[in-house]
Amino acid sequence: MLWFLLTTGACNLSCRYCGGSFNPRHSPWRPQVEPREVARFIAQRDPAPVVFFYGGEPLLNPRYIVEVIEALPHARFGIQTNGTLVRNLPPGYWRRMSTVLLSIDGPPEVTDFYRGPGVYKRVVEALRWLRGEVGCGCKIIARMVVSRRSSLFRDVAHLLGLGFDAVHWQLNVLWTDEWGPREFLEWAESSYLPDVARLRDWFVAEAERGRVLGVIPLLGIYRALLVRPYDWVPCGAGKYSFAVNTDGRVLHCPIAVSEKWATAGHIKIGITNGARLRDRCLTCEYRGVCGGRCLYTHYEDYWGEEGFDAVCSVTKRTIETLKAAAPRLAELMKAGVIRREDLDYDPLLDSTEVIP
Repeated sequence: MLWFLLTTGACNLSCRYCGGSFNPRHSPWRPQVEPREVARFIAQRDPAPVVFFYGGEPLLNPRYIVEVIEALPHARFGIQTNGTLVRNLPPGYWRRMSTVLLSIDGPPEVTDFYRGPGVYKRVVEALRWLRGEVGCGCKIIARMVVSRRSSLFRDVAHLLGLGFDAVHWQLNVLWTDEWGPREFLEWAESSYLPDVARLRDWFVAEAERGRVLGVIPLLGIYRALLVRPYDWVPCGAGKYSFAVNTDGRVLHCPIAVSEKWATAGHIKIGITNGARLRDRCLTCEYRGVCGGRCLYTHYEDYWGEEGFDAVCSVTKRTIETLKAAAPRLAELMKAGVIRREDLDYDPLLDSTEVIP
């Protein structure tokens, strides 16, 4: 199981696509449950959990992180952070992390536009500090948001060139006012989908040399096409993954702190409520690859059906674009150039969604 632990509802940034802190009425900025109480709840249900620290900005409450790590000696730990406060956590605890996701959207002009002046520099410094002075042997993933100003191939190549082990991105769609469904589709046709094809070709070219690029949406989709399909949304939300909010509620999805449907239970009573997908996704031919994409969007329709259809169509086009190269990758696996396990990507170990 994957467990997200919100250490606080507060954030020290206010990104354009996010808005910053959660309302403290929905996710208190000071936890109302003790970290060791949360750790006991998890340990009773999962002997070897995957635990990711989340927020808000989790490093605003490093004491919570320290206490949970001390209380769960057999857990695998990770963190999703904006990367600006990495020195708040002592180096020894960074070395306990298996995966670190640093939020960065590409080169300085993209990252700083969406996340604030100087953020790019601070995140790159965090990457170098973790790799150098701290000696963190963890997988460090660049966690991108792809928006109107993004150029996917350029930005992914830039971040891999900085030394990130992998890059993951999500599309800024469905609950944003930056653009609407029609503008998004025009951009996807002219920019995004051609860049998906460029990334595919780069991925295959490197695979032919025996190197598998850490491009997580490609890894996750090729896992479904060539190794084993998904039976649920790849992030596991509401089935294989839960979040513990700072008020003690157990949530199906870590970003849904105010939505009533997202409350799965409470650490004092357990998990009592299930989650569902739209009927159309249950019968879709792409279900084993897409899994339904995102649980949140099955409940929240900010763009309406038109928007859901727009994102769905881009997802299907992305899968078809990658599918065209699947036979070549299968040949490379059969020939031993790359290993089957290189493509058997498990998003639960990295807390990634796979499908952008």
